Amino acid sequence: MRINTILTPLMVEELYFANRMAVTIDVLRATSTITTAIMNGAKEVVPVGSLDFSKIASASSFGGRTMRGGEKNSKKIEGFDLGNSPLEYQQSVVEGKSIVFFTTNGSKAIVKTKYGSGTFICSFLNAEAVARQLAGMGREFDILCSGLNGDFSLEDTVCAGMLLSEILKINSDFQLSDASTVAINLYERYGDDIRGLYSLSEHGRILEAGGFIDDLDYCAQKTSLMLFLYSKVRR
Repeated sequence: MRINTILTPLMVEELYFANRMAVTIDVLRATSTITTAIMNGAKEVVPVGSLDFSKIASASSFGGRTMRGGEKNSKKIEGFDLGNSPLEYQQSVVEGKSIVFFTTNGSKAIVKTKYGSGTFICSFLNAEAVARQLAGMGREFDILCSGLNGDFSLEDTVCAGMLLSEILKINSDFQLSDASTVAINLYERYGDDIRGLYSLSEHGRILEAGGFIDDLDYCAQKTSLMLFLYSKVRR
């Protein structure tokens, strides 16, 4: 069984994932936000790859209790109910709601796995829970790092390294691609100070400059949430 880490979505086409299992990571901030929304009682989060589609989705599309959430270039989109800050997705706001979700990097990466057998949503918040589930399944899978505008993302790759490290603690039968080995090495280098890592990474610095300090603090937590998200992506 082999685990490959795809360092940016531009490295593969959608059909690469046909009938394959995937894990998508965008710790700043899409997968952290999706995890938080579900933890706080959202009925579902529906990632979309197009801003146009997210804007035309009507309240009747997903049972009449639909919100729109996400961002473009780190900013909340005009007309949307929520941005991409996980701190906005409180239980009082999202419980029972379907959330149509568009972001610059993460939602597009999730949608790229739509032809696969399913995708896990992973962040530092729930990496341990995802690792336990994957280790127990004993299936080959790919990790897709969402990256930053098509480029490599340090924090996504470090999160992939954490996921891989936790899996190998439980199940050592997996073989690693070179990219997966690099991810583990980066986690060993930066994993003890995730918040400090964000101050080094390009995306982290962008969010710091934009005033999203509380988001960075939140997304740096390794919370061991007993939550793993696995679903078919809507096409």
